[in-house]
Amino acid sequence: MSDPLDRIAAALERMSPEAAPAPDFGAADAFLWHVSPDRLQPIPKINRVDLSLLLGIDRARDVLLANTRQFAEGFAANNALLWGARGMGKSSLVKAIHADVVGEGQDLKLIEVQREDLPSIGRLLGHLRTAEQRFVLFCDDLSFSHDDQHYKSLKAVLDGGIEGRPENVIFYATSNRRHLMPRDMIENERSSAINPSEAVEEKVSLSDRFGLWLGFHPCTQDEYLAMIRGYCIAYSIEIAEDIMVAEAIEWQQTRGSRSGRVAWQYFIDLAGRNGVMV
Repeated sequence: MSDPLDRIAAALERMSPEAAPAPDFGAADAFLWHVSPDRLQPIPKINRVDLSLLLGIDRARDVLLANTRQFAEGFAANNALLWGARGMGKSSLVKAIHADVVGEGQDLKLIEVQREDLPSIGRLLGHLRTAEQRFVLFCDDLSFSHDDQHYKSLKAVLDGGIEGRPENVIFYATSNRRHLMPRDMIENERSSAINPSEAVEEKVSLSDRFGLWLGFHPCTQDEYLAMIRGYCIAYSIEIAEDIMVAEAIEWQQTRGSRSGRVAWQYFIDLAGRNGVMV
């Protein structure tokens, strides 16, 4: 039977494991950040679509692409919040622009961080601060509830605190909410707090720390159909215009919404029926 002190030492080692070794950033262009234990998981193949297929979001595309190129080339650039209608290509745009910039020869890494792992962001920045590469930290579907303290951790990457945000790190987030918290919660805190202006200032001001706000709005029917036509051309699928239009409109009516995501879902069905791999 092992000595009790040995068992205690082993338990302490499990509770406080040795620091993870420096990541091999040459292993991939994209990584997932995990905790318990801290590690960066290389992603050999990113789930994304080509930038040319993202239609109806031209201004957001151009602004974010220019900002990302500036950053990749070593110049000043802003953190970006992509907010607005669901299914309009916010996260797809981030991944597509990363691919476009990497394709231009820039050593730019994309690291996805889950919202629930934001408290560990300081440890992640410690890994990135001394690296030669440049990094886009990406958090998809970012939002906070009234008792959520995760937003405080995010300030470390947006403002950097006393140490400052590493110059080789930028942060992109997507959200359905412009201020990262529900409007009814903002109004409730304003109406019930002793000092209404201070009640929500701390959380709402978080969105102000993003230098770029890029809005995504519901698409028109013409834009919706144009997206599907673009997919058909890209994957060489031939279909009569009147049939495609009728099917696409029926598809969006059954979904009760019209967006880039719905257009892609219809196209996936169309491609499957035509025996085309996507």
